[in-house]
Amino acid sequence: MEHVILISDYPEELKRDLEWEKKKLRESLGGEYKVEVYSYRNQKEFMEKLREAEVLLTAFLPVTAEVLASAEKLKLIVVNATGYGTIDLKKANEKNIAVCPIREYCTQEVAEHTMALMLCLQRGIRAYEHAIEQKKSWNYLDVTGLRRIEGQTLAIFGFGRIGQAVAKRAQAFGMKILAVDPYLPKEVAQAAGVSLVEKEEALQQADVITNHMNQTTENGHYFSRKEFARMEKHPVFINAGRGSCVDETALAEALESGQVRAAGLDVLETENPDIGHHPLAHRENVVLTPHAAFYSDTSMRELQRISCENLIHFCKKEYDKVNWIANEKEIHL
Repeated sequence: MEHVILISDYPEELKRDLEWEKKKLRESLGGEYKVEVYSYRNQKEFMEKLREAEVLLTAFLPVTAEVLASAEKLKLIVVNATGYGTIDLKKANEKNIAVCPIREYCTQEVAEHTMALMLCLQRGIRAYEHAIEQKKSWNYLDVTGLRRIEGQTLAIFGFGRIGQAVAKRAQAFGMKILAVDPYLPKEVAQAAGVSLVEKEEALQQADVITNHMNQTTENGHYFSRKEFARMEKHPVFINAGRGSCVDETALAEALESGQVRAAGLDVLETENPDIGHHPLAHRENVVLTPHAAFYSDTSMRELQRISCENLIHFCKKEYDKVNWIANEKEIHL
């Protein structure tokens, strides 16, 4: 009996080396498994392709309750990403479909990217570049108000793997670190050499704020007008976490008023922004990157490797070797 594995996503996501994935799956699972690739065009066609599949490998496709209802043979969804908010978990549980995201593959890259955004803004690189390229000016006084990084206070919102990696790097610059994370045991903060504080204290004391919170229903627009108004030291604001955590209109207003002196953003509220007209684009004190913090040749290969190994171990019923089954307690293996 032939088992179908469907690799499907938006066209731009399928530009990676799919032959590497196909070869690894064939070598590990043998001829009983057939690998098919579908470049997403519309939900109706996607549902037809999924009808015969036992395994779906995707990163960003919306796997809704309607999609899952038509997936008659599906047993496993492998997510080659850390987030799985695009999947209707309730319906997956109801149909006993395992959901396997990846716990970690790009911690180093995101931490490095966070520091790069901070350093670019703290040292006025964006503004100097604008002065040189647009004004043809070669004058260090084109940028004023720069502050020494050593001795500044960095507040990290969300102190998981990435937050901890950022703290380690920032400590090397001589920064004092505050962490805001209601789920963090105090001993973890102590071991990392950081102070675990409440939100209000962090907003008041921070020279730099960086967001690394996971996306939840509770933290939508977590940084709103109220939060920006309470940032007493007019900080640099970094978001390499989730775009939904930030009220973009409120941040634009805070930048206009000087309440926030600069911002480095790897994520926006939408994955497909109208960047030509976006209120946070085209500013000397804002650095934008296109949700690229995770990206390197190394992290992309790790992403492929771990997701394929998750798939292989699950199909071989080696559940203890799977990196992460997000709904393990809700389904029967």
